[in-house]
Amino acid sequence: MKNLQLSWILREIADLLELKGENPFKLRAYRNAARQVEHLPTDIAELGAEGRLREIPGIGPALEKKIDEWLSTGRMTYYEQLREEVPPGLLDLLTIPGLGPRLVPTLHRELGITSIDDLEAAARGRKVRQVKGIGGKTEMAILRGIEMWRRRGGQVLAYMARPITSELVKRLAALNGVMRAELVGGLRRRQETVASGDILVLAEDPAPILDAFGELPIIEQVIERRDDRAKVLLTSGLAVNLYCASPAAYPTARQQFTGSEAHNRRLEELAEKAGLVLKPSGLLSPEGQVALADEADVYRILGLPFIEPELREDRGEVEAALEGRLPRLIKEDDIQGDLHVHSHWSDGTASIKAMAEALRERGRKYMAVCDHSRSLAIAKGLSLDRLKKQREEIRQLNEELDGFHILSGVEVDILADGRLDYPDEILAEMDVVVASIHTGFNQPGEKITERILAAMQNPHVDIIAHPTGRLLGRREPLAIDVERIIEEAVRTGTILEINAYPDRLDLNEVHARWAREAGVLLAINTDAHGTDQLDYLEYGVGVARRAWLEPNNVINCRPLEELEEILAPCRASVDN
Repeated sequence: MKNLQLSWILREIADLLELKGENPFKLRAYRNAARQVEHLPTDIAELGAEGRLREIPGIGPALEKKIDEWLSTGRMTYYEQLREEVPPGLLDLLTIPGLGPRLVPTLHRELGITSIDDLEAAARGRKVRQVKGIGGKTEMAILRGIEMWRRRGGQVLAYMARPITSELVKRLAALNGVMRAELVGGLRRRQETVASGDILVLAEDPAPILDAFGELPIIEQVIERRDDRAKVLLTSGLAVNLYCASPAAYPTARQQFTGSEAHNRRLEELAEKAGLVLKPSGLLSPEGQVALADEADVYRILGLPFIEPELREDRGEVEAALEGRLPRLIKEDDIQGDLHVHSHWSDGTASIKAMAEALRERGRKYMAVCDHSRSLAIAKGLSLDRLKKQREEIRQLNEELDGFHILSGVEVDILADGRLDYPDEILAEMDVVVASIHTGFNQPGEKITERILAAMQNPHVDIIAHPTGRLLGRREPLAIDVERIIEEAVRTGTILEINAYPDRLDLNEVHARWAREAGVLLAINTDAHGTDQLDYLEYGVGVARRAWLEPNNVINCRPLEELEEILAPCRASVDN
């Protein structure tokens, strides 16, 4: 628990420093430290007690001193000073899509803005555009960002909510009287965003469990408490619901609290037709409560096979279950390799060898190094000469590595005029070509669609990466014609990516299911820029499962030999 608390503090320090205009390297150091602490396999308190904090990558003497203070006193003076120096509402402003840390202090200084409501009033009153260096375009973008923020309705990214709620599950499972604890709700269904973390506990007596839960140091406020449940607000701002169920009620509680509401209504209708009543407290017949061994029994008694949590959205899963058409959903273990990772040759943080070894440790068999192409200077895109040198390094590494193969690839930019950033003769030499858009987002949707279609018509392009370009909570999807892109993927044999980076998840579950139904092959890639980000795979697999994908729908479930047969040289011919 302390690891997660500390990682949240370090992230907030970075945000506060950014608002103060501090050195970017300092911000990066705090964010890197936050990431390292969050993923530590050992309790930070144990390392502190043993004087081993400096063993954590990125923890130097200054930060070691701050962490020691926090571990021994529960306070960090530096953090508290920063919070006093920066008006609290400014941190909230950073959650508005498109409103960066450089603009927030300016708006505060010039217009006295300290809250989102202040900002909206100023923008609607056309005051923002009057600030030097800010025009009408930026003012309109701010209003669009606020609208997007309000539509989000308090939703947080699942990858931010999952680690901290999973840690709470571990804490609860260790309490006396708790026989079982697990995630339910949107996190169990693998939604991309959630309004709350939901936890279910199996216990005969809820009272002491709820008492202990409310006293955890990470709890900011107990919002509500009843006999068998409590709702709390964490210090991170995340709301968490804790439900308690007896052994007799646990199977139905697990099903009902997992949801979704629409899926539950369908099951309740089936129960009613069978003369039963389905509630979290149990499945009731006229004779009394029906005995259930587990959650699968709920479905069995209603005449259904078990329906995986990710499918429970009332999008045809009940009909498919009744007709015996449920898919055998893809699992993480089905993934053989990653076809889109970055290295320190461009904007990654790890060497190619380190990325390969990290993937091999995770049981993968291959990866494609797809660093950025030359036009993306901000990401240290590779010149033709550097690309050639990288390919030579990959060749040498393949001679060294046992049981793992590195594919030489590139993430080639689709330029604003629709051309690709490397000539065809270079692309023809690559093992894997991933094409994507990083510029020209303000073009009309039709123009961006044409750019993507043009890339797909190039016989050397294997995969279209993060096709809609969205960043969850920060940038809306591009206004592209996804159906046309899927149709072209069918025609050209181009693979479409489910980008597992947690704030992308692009294609989303709806578009990925369209692609599956059209017969398009997909790839689930992490787009990892460091070894720790290789674990983002779970979020991409979550999207795939919600999209009803089976292993045969995903190219990187194939062994290397089969993968190489499918890639560019053997793709369907394209009429140019």
